[in-house]
Amino acid sequence: MAKLKVMSARSMHEVVTALAFSFTSNNGHQTELSFGTVGALQKRLDTGETADVLITGRANMDALEEAGGLVAGTRRELATARIGVAVRQGAHAPDISTPDAFKRAIARAHHVAFSDAAVGGSAGVYLARMFGELGLADEIKRKGLPQQSGVEVAARVAEGKADLGMTLMPEIVPVAGACILGPLPKPLGLDTTYDIAVMSAATAPDAARQFIEALTAPRSRDAWTTAGFDVGQKS
Repeated sequence: MAKLKVMSARSMHEVVTALAFSFTSNNGHQTELSFGTVGALQKRLDTGETADVLITGRANMDALEEAGGLVAGTRRELATARIGVAVRQGAHAPDISTPDAFKRAIARAHHVAFSDAAVGGSAGVYLARMFGELGLADEIKRKGLPQQSGVEVAARVAEGKADLGMTLMPEIVPVAGACILGPLPKPLGLDTTYDIAVMSAATAPDAARQFIEALTAPRSRDAWTTAGFDVGQKS
């Protein structure tokens, strides 16, 4: 039996861990899971680190495929995550149905938690740009609580330290006491589509293909949607 090294985007921590456990139970292959933001994973790849299976954002996967870093024909679309707005369970739910309503909700909030762009995650990078484009940079500077992970964003909301939180929706789902008010209102928002593939340097390519089949199988769909992801949507 093989031992697979899997590098995966951090927002998928809960569901990939659960599906990997099921995969091992069904197939016997062990998995060594490693999670990080898309930016952090790319830095590791840039230094020469490899894995059997890689799960990362589409743009990063495009570049890696062009460079010959993937086994041809193994790349599959996995799932899509949207940036959502979190509030504390039972708290007042402000209107965020339009960009103007969203801006008013930010103005009325005492503290706002969000993924820190400096960490390199797709949500944090987008939110930093969005705040500037909406003219909210000064507001966010006064009341913003940048966090190192999306789970920490949701935790600050659940604790009552932030009135609103913004991060990828799958990172809100596992945090008790925080609930998803909804995605950012259109045309705001960022859909991050993640792909999965066998890396060219894989030491166990056959087992890696089996792992990909397990994660993309129809029977796994409920696990992805329950975790807050959209499955089968194109970016």
